[in-house]
Parts: sequence; structure tokens; C-alpha cells
Amino acid sequence: MGSLEIKSHPDLIVGLDSPDDAGVYKLNNDTALIQTLDFLTPVTDSPYEFGQIAAANSLSDVYAMGGQPLTVMNIVCFPSCDMEEEILKQTLAGGIDKINESGATLVGGHSVDDPEFKYGLSVTGIVNPDRVLTNCGASENDAVILTKPVGTGIMSTAIKAGLASEEDIRGSVAVMSMLNKYAAQVMTGFKISACTDVTGFGLAGHLLEMAKGSGKQITLDTAMVPVLDHVLEFAAMGMVPAGAHKNRKFFEGLTSIDQKVDRALVDLMFDPQTSGGLVICIDAKEAQDCVDAMKNAGIEAVIIGEISGKTSSGFLKIV
Repeated sequence: MGSLEIKSHPDLIVGLDSPDDAGVYKLNNDTALIQTLDFLTPVTDSPYEFGQIAAANSLSDVYAMGGQPLTVMNIVCFPSCDMEEEILKQTLAGGIDKINESGATLVGGHSVDDPEFKYGLSVTGIVNPDRVLTNCGASENDAVILTKPVGTGIMSTAIKAGLASEEDIRGSVAVMSMLNKYAAQVMTGFKISACTDVTGFGLAGHLLEMAKGSGKQITLDTAMVPVLDHVLEFAAMGMVPAGAHKNRKFFEGLTSIDQKVDRALVDLMFDPQTSGGLVICIDAKEAQDCVDAMKNAGIEAVIIGEISGKTSSGFLKIV
């Protein structure tokens, strides 16, 4: 089969030619639509918490584009013959709670009978066309801010192996179910050049996507990256998901890793995340003020790196 012929449109601000996870379509000079969808298989034994996490994950792309969610639709794949209906009800209840917290309105959805349980949202948001954020606009001398700790992939592996404590599980669920709404609200008060959220590519992979899209080099200071409690111990024990190794191999031609960085910490940088935080590129002169404002809002944001020289293909240094 040959390549697909996909028509563009003059009002399409962000489309398939961009590595962003949401599309943006201009309606008029004041309003553009952000459209995205995402769904997950269960990442926790609690249906309610799974619903919260899946909804937060789906809503995240709108926040990463600088917008606010407006309407959502449920996406459900459910094995009706193998699972009790109460599991689905609790999952939807968790999702609705996060939808309500976001300020969006649930307008419908679609379900199919499927052997593997999946849940997520299709989300429509709005943004001013002149204030759309993408992952391709990083500027030289920017600082890089991260708004959530990493390690959910490794933690999930440790949970499946029966090694994580109840406290570890609570901490991981709290991070994954936290909306990026509040970090996004704070960052709108600053001059942001690029933004994305951390998901399947891991922190390092998404930083490299930003470097490639912007034609810049990004330096990631691993000593500054916030991590979930005990996750480095689990990584050192080999509780690293296959996706982390795939991510590292996929991006190895465009990354350099300082030999002084511990192997477990390197694995953590490529660890696939579920409903991770925002990665924000901001003028270095404003970075600390932005971090302070986020901390005042209850968000443990940290400066984790910097944008340096130009490069034709983008490059990530891990130190």
C-alpha cells in the first residue's frame, strides 16, 4: 500500500506533521480547538483509581498545548462476560470525578465488548491561536522545568512483582491521578517557549523530541530530577519495564550519557510514564520565579536542565 494522501488546511495549526499528541484547528482569531484522545489498560487494582488515572492522562495533552478542556467523550472497551458491571461503574466514576475537576463537560462516549479492558477519553479543548504551545519551540538559553516526579513505569513493575509497599502504591497513584491543570494555570503567567507532557517515551525521550523539534541541544541534569520514593532501589533490582530499554535503544543515536550517571538512574530517565508531568521550556531568567509560583500552588516543580546550542537534528546530553 502506498502512502496515505492526507489533505492539510490553512486553519490547521498543529497536525500530523508535528510530533505533538494533540491537533489544533483555528476557528477564528480568538479561538482554536485542541483535539486529542487516549486510553489505557488498567494500571492499578482499583477500578476507581484506574478511571481517575486514565482521565487525567487523556486530559493532559490539552494542558500541554496551553489550553483548557471543554468537552470530553468516554472511550470504553470492556469484557462484559468476564468482569462484573460494578468494575465498569467504578472506573467511570473515577473518570467523571477528574472530568469534573478539570471543568470539562462529559457529553457522551462509545463502548465496545472487548477481551481486554481499556478506558480513556476523547477531549476537545480551546486555546487562543496566538498562545498555542508545542514541543518544537524551545529557545537557546531556556531552562527546563518538570512538574511531577518520574518512575511510574518501574513502580508498576515492582507492584506486579509484589515488592512495592502500600505507601509506594499510594504515592504512585497520587502522582498519576494528579491533573496537570494546576501547573498549566501557573505557566500561563510566564513566557513559555515549548511544552509537552511525559508519557510513553519517558522523560529522556520526550526531551529529545523537544530537542529534535527545536533543532537544539538539551542537557538533562539527572541529579535534579524528582523521583518516586524507592523507585531507584527497584530499578537497581532490575524492575525495569521492557519499554524503558526500547526507548533507550530507539533514541541512542541522538543521546550521550555521562559515564558517571548510575545505571539505575539512566534506566529511570527512559522509563515509560503514565500520566506524567509537564516539561516546560522557559526563559532562564523567569524559571525560578515560575518554579516558586508552582510550589506556592502545591506543585513540586523542579528545574532539571537547560537548552544550549543549535544542532540540525537535535541532541540530548544526560549528565
